[in-house]
Amino acid sequence: MGRRGVNGSLRRHTSPSQPGGHNIRKNMAASRKATVVLKAVKRIAVQFCPFESNVRSTREFLAMVGSEKVRATNMNCEVVAVVKHDKSEPVVDVTYLDGEKLVLKGANLTSSEMLSTFQSRCTAKDPQAAAQK
Repeated sequence: MGRRGVNGSLRRHTSPSQPGGHNIRKNMAASRKATVVLKAVKRIAVQFCPFESNVRSTREFLAMVGSEKVRATNMNCEVVAVVKHDKSEPVVDVTYLDGEKLVLKGANLTSSEMLSTFQSRCTAKDPQAAAQK
């Protein structure tokens, strides 16, 4: 059940398959392997209610595009998190430099699916990124 830590305190041991395990970190690490470039993006607005059960993928997507490394690819890109308490559906609203919009409804998508769709659109809009592939 529990183990004694270095300082003698009791710690709970969880396996990766149990709630509280390490699956979140593994999923996010797998998603981060793809390099995210915000060069063609003007604004990303992520909106969710944290008390709903279907926001995990949206929060993971926000963590990926909001990281310091990714934000450094376009310092002019605005990444905004709108946290609501109205049981609203989790939504990612992306505005590109050319004015085009992409709306991702996170309730029925995984973070990998969201990132893949976002990446493919960014790559199509950035000729240098398309040339690197």
